[in-house]
Amino acid sequence: MCNFLDIKRVKYLLAALFLTIVIIPVRADLIQDADSVFSVGRTLKAEDLIRGERLFFGLVYLENKSVNCAACHNVRESDTLNWNPNALEISRKYQSKSASDLNTVLLKPAGKKLAEVHKEFMLSPEDVIMIKGYMDRLVDSGLKQNKPVITNLILFIIASFLFLFSMTDLIISKIVKRSWINYIILLSTGLFITYTLFVEGIALGRSPGYSPLQPVKFSHAVHAGQNKTDCFYCHSSAKTSKSAGIPPENVCMNCHIVVRNGTRSGVSEISKVISAYENLKPIEWIKVHNLPDHVFFSHAQHVSAGKVTCQECHGKVEEMDVISQVNDLSMGWCIDCHRTKEINFQNKFYTEYKDLENRFQKGEIDTVTISMVGGIECMKCHY
Repeated sequence: MCNFLDIKRVKYLLAALFLTIVIIPVRADLIQDADSVFSVGRTLKAEDLIRGERLFFGLVYLENKSVNCAACHNVRESDTLNWNPNALEISRKYQSKSASDLNTVLLKPAGKKLAEVHKEFMLSPEDVIMIKGYMDRLVDSGLKQNKPVITNLILFIIASFLFLFSMTDLIISKIVKRSWINYIILLSTGLFITYTLFVEGIALGRSPGYSPLQPVKFSHAVHAGQNKTDCFYCHSSAKTSKSAGIPPENVCMNCHIVVRNGTRSGVSEISKVISAYENLKPIEWIKVHNLPDHVFFSHAQHVSAGKVTCQECHGKVEEMDVISQVNDLSMGWCIDCHRTKEINFQNKFYTEYKDLENRFQKGEIDTVTISMVGGIECMKCHY
């Protein structure tokens, strides 16, 4: 029994000696080599930048493992929410930093989410340097633009050309022998042109579905939906002011002084808020719901007096990751609401409407709508 224990101890000692003499020095050499590569630096050639781009897109396999940065970080502009920062954002962030700094965040990230996603990354110092080169070039080139859809414009131009051709042919040139063909062209293209001008004319100034990309990926679904944050906690002036207001960073910091790591975006988006707060720079949010300058609208009047909920105008905000305009906010939409929305006629303000009060007391009417107290008069909104 004693001999067996002695043999076991000898094995452990030999293993420890092997680790001390062989493995640890080798690992130290690798670390020293990596540090030397980053410290010396290198001038990147065109083929290095191409390889850096291929590495970023996961097209180069390293020890049977592919690292695809583009799978999480968009290299093309997109209207679909991606909680990860796009390639341009991270490229700008690390443009002034070294490849060694990039290597640290790639292979030894501090955040929980990054550590989970990057846990199988295998990159050599040379690979990181080439990826850094591609990212630096991306700062100058920017994200790839999506081609605009111009189908309706092309159809409108073709229809206009055919209309003019048929009109000219009927009056002057007489190229088409069968005049009924020109009449059919004139009728069909004329209807299409009129319809297009009518629809597009009505749509001027209206933007349902408008959903601009914000400087911070703020989710109402997380804050108002998941965390049950009251709307008026952030938009505190909605009850008392014309505007609902945009919360300043100090309101955000009431929570994010503690909450520094998001479940979806990690630290990337919250750090933008913290940075703006610490550097006394306001976040430049983009307004989504816009009305013409000649239209008067008061949140206080609708929220406090009218008891209108946020969802009636803005849709189910508590389910939106990205705020989008739901209603067209047209005059017709407002008037339809005023014609059907009932008011609390017991409010002392409405006692001035003697005729309506008498009819209400006699039972001639059982409800009073906004339109009955001047809610659809032009000067109520246009002054």
